[in-house]
Amino acid sequence: MNFMERAAELARIGEGFTNPNPLVGAVIVKDGKIIGEGYHKKYGEAHAEVNALASCTESPEGADMYVTLEPCCHTGKQPPCTDAVIAAGIKRVFIGSRDPNPLVSGKGADILRNAGLEVTEDFERELCDKLNPIFFKFITTGTPYVILKTAVTADGRTAAASGDSKWITNEKSRENVHRTRRRAAAVMTGIGTVLRDDPELTCRIENPKNPIRIICDSSLRIPMDSKIVKTAADAETIIATLSHDFVKTRELESLGIHVIKTREKNGEIDLANLMTILGKMNIDSVLIEAGQTLNASVFEAGIIDLYQLYIAPKLIGGQNAKAPIGGRGIAKMSAAVQLGTPKVKLFDGDVMLEYEVIKK
Repeated sequence: MNFMERAAELARIGEGFTNPNPLVGAVIVKDGKIIGEGYHKKYGEAHAEVNALASCTESPEGADMYVTLEPCCHTGKQPPCTDAVIAAGIKRVFIGSRDPNPLVSGKGADILRNAGLEVTEDFERELCDKLNPIFFKFITTGTPYVILKTAVTADGRTAAASGDSKWITNEKSRENVHRTRRRAAAVMTGIGTVLRDDPELTCRIENPKNPIRIICDSSLRIPMDSKIVKTAADAETIIATLSHDFVKTRELESLGIHVIKTREKNGEIDLANLMTILGKMNIDSVLIEAGQTLNASVFEAGIIDLYQLYIAPKLIGGQNAKAPIGGRGIAKMSAAVQLGTPKVKLFDGDVMLEYEVIKK
């Protein structure tokens, strides 16, 4: 058995519940067999190493620990994991990813070594690094990891010329979108989508966790009878605006909605400024599900980290049928946003292509 693969498998169970902390899994091995395993289950609760130690079926003294991320060595919501590992008598520690958090970054491994433990870093690092692109971006930049999701027909349309778009993709694809909603700290859309579709933007799958809902509404046009407003008590909601309508702002805030003002850029919300504000609110990731207008602004702002494209096996044609990203677009192919090699997933005939955006 690959013990680090098992640790990574455990780490993924915490997806959506640890933000803004990383996903971490740990496995404790003695005499070639697993005697304890654990993962970080929820933000503010015990870390993977502590949970693994607590689950041991025999004494961990002299055992090996495989952990997907460098053990923390500072006191936050929880005490240092390095203290627990040393106190348990662990002999060797195999670390997958290095922690870029300045409070940890190499210090955790050094503390273990100085206590006499044998430490191996970068063990199955590529595997472990894939667990935490959100955490790595957020901890190093202070701004959220941004996922842009679009769904198109095979001829690249997001809606028929009439505007009808329900449904382009099938149920399996939409279920996967809800899994991404659970994974991200927040989901964002524009006021155009709210006015047109009246969505709830909640997570409706097994073991759900509603993301924070963010509505970009520069003129504060959101209807008070919209589902977003009506369900504000059930799902945390933020409205980003340029409006100085203090009466409507107070009315929305009385329902528990957080209204924030951003800088203006070309008459619209400055999305880069919004991402800075959200980062200061400890929001580490944003899934964008919007129409071509907001998608164009997101594209032009250069804030996309991951692009998820769902393609349905349908053709609708039409010169006036919409594309996923509007706006002016680029003038020359040399200026195109470059994407990495996609991960490909199939959902009952639909195809999902997931691209990392190559930053210049």
